[in-house]
Parts: sequence; C-alpha cells; structure tokens
Amino acid sequence: MKPTGICEPILADLHVHSTFSDGKLSIPEVVDFYGGRGFGCIAITDHVCEATSFLGVAASYLNRTLTKETFPRYIEVLRAEADRAWLKYRMILLPGFELTKNSWFNHRSAHILGLGIEEYISAEGDIIDLARAIRSHGGLAIAAHPVSTGKFEPQTYHLWSRRHELRNEFDAWEVASGTKFFSEVHESGLPLIATSDLHHPKQINSWKTILHCDLDRNSILEAIRKQHLEFVFYDDSKAFAREKIESNIGSVSLPVNVFC
Repeated sequence: MKPTGICEPILADLHVHSTFSDGKLSIPEVVDFYGGRGFGCIAITDHVCEATSFLGVAASYLNRTLTKETFPRYIEVLRAEADRAWLKYRMILLPGFELTKNSWFNHRSAHILGLGIEEYISAEGDIIDLARAIRSHGGLAIAAHPVSTGKFEPQTYHLWSRRHELRNEFDAWEVASGTKFFSEVHESGLPLIATSDLHHPKQINSWKTILHCDLDRNSILEAIRKQHLEFVFYDDSKAFAREKIESNIGSVSLPVNVFC
C-alpha cells in the first residue's frame, strides 16, 4: 500500500556528526557538504555521553560530547542552519543527538539516536527510560550500530542482546553503518534505517536511506515510523541529479519495505 500524498524519493543520511562532538566538519560545513550533493534530508546527531562514567568524563574533557551547558548553543546553530539548508538547498535538517553509553566491555555499551528532537536528555539511566524519553518529546528512538561494524573499534552490543525486550521501544534499528550492511539485523523483522555514521567527508561512500514521502519534517519522521523507505549504497564518485536519484547510487541496491 502506498502512502497518501506525494510519493517523493528523498535521499537521506540520518546519522551525522559535527565539531560539536567528534566530527571533522562544522554544522554549516555539513549542510553545504550534503546540500551540494543533492541530499533531501540529513540528521545531525552529535554525541551526548554519560556525564558520570570514566569514558564520559574523558569525552567531556576532550570536547567530544555535548553537555547540558553546550546543548542550547547546539540547538541554536541547528535551527539557523535548518533555515539555511531549506532556503539554499531545499534540504531538511533534522535536529538530533546520539545518547552514548560507553563501557570498557562491548556487551555493556549502547548508542541511541534521537531524531527530530530539540530537548536535552541525559545519557544516564536505563535504555528503556531513555528511548521512552525521546519518544515522549515527539522524536524517534533509533538503535545505532547494534551489531559488529566490522571495524577494529569498540562495539555496542547491549541493545542487540536485549532486542526481543526492546523491539517495541525503538522506532528503527540501523541495518547498515558506513559501508557495513548488517545481514542479521536485516533478517530480524525489526523496523530499519541505513546511515553513514559520518565523522569525516571520506565516509560519505556508504549505505543510505531513501524515504518515500513529502519533503517536510513531520512527513519524514512518519515515513521512518511506517517504513516507507528503501536502502541504497551511495557512491560519491558519480554525478548526482536530484530528480534522478539512481544516478548517484551504487550498483548494489537492497530495497526493504518499498512502497513506491
């Protein structure tokens, strides 16, 4: 069944970091980077690390995390850049963050994206309470890279180990992060999105989500909830024409829940 209204394909990257945490580009630079490539929607999701854990304190010391004090300025910049993104590129910029619960042990670590939310939420507390807090403010709770990313780096397995308990607490689970497609997540029957988890420009070549909906914030969030989407591998080496999304996606395309 197709969604009502205009069924417009929107190329989206819904997990992007800026210099407000551990990204290499400022928010204005991120907007120009994606806008110039014809993207219809991005979400900037800088880290909000636990303030009381050793790793969270270290992230704060290194200016790799948003804090309660820096969050208002972050939202101020996001709002201004959302206006500019729309006026210059006709691109939707969603506000967001990544609640970051890091541990020395992979099975205890978990990251949760909050999309479409401008309220500060601390990363302390239980996973269920955090997901419900995001959704209570009208945002989407997304399970970030819940299985192995295939890289030599700390992993975040806690959400996946609780996936049966948590399946109704999250609006989507990342089925891909960067160049890695998670087959086990794809086969799980859970709602899904694909993202780059971009920290620096070279990571643009990665899995992305194409949304089928109107080009506005509420429609985009609803398209993710209802899974009016599909996944493609984006190749930056190819010329992009916004009206022909096919011209800038790789030959590998794996549609999921395609409604258009």
